[in-house]
Amino acid sequence: MAVDLDASYRPSEQEDFMNDRQREYFRRKLLAWKDEILQESRDTLATLQSENENHPDLADRASSETDRAIELRARDRQRKLISKIDAALSRLEDGTYGYCEETGEPISLKRLDARPIATLSIEAQERHERRERVYRDD
Repeated sequence: MAVDLDASYRPSEQEDFMNDRQREYFRRKLLAWKDEILQESRDTLATLQSENENHPDLADRASSETDRAIELRARDRQRKLISKIDAALSRLEDGTYGYCEETGEPISLKRLDARPIATLSIEAQERHERRERVYRDD
């Protein structure tokens, strides 16, 4: 079922939660984010392949290797982010997107708009982070 959205559409609290328009809005947002990450990865790969230069100076070589390691670490984080985006897209398909995994309550539209891969409401996320801090500080 195709949903027609104009570019200015933003989900609103006045609508039914996770109606067809909201689901389509978030689906498009997630797909655009994924496409952007994949394009950045392709650009990085192309850059790394073209920068296969041999630096005669050890300091230049070390600097280049450090830059390369940082870039690869960033790409690894983005690879993990893609799996979270894919999981969010799956939740959109099965009807669980937008609902807190801990409480089952709707996640606020503002939170979803800011972090479309969110799986916990603000309250549940804060509880989770407090528990992490307690265990980390022990």
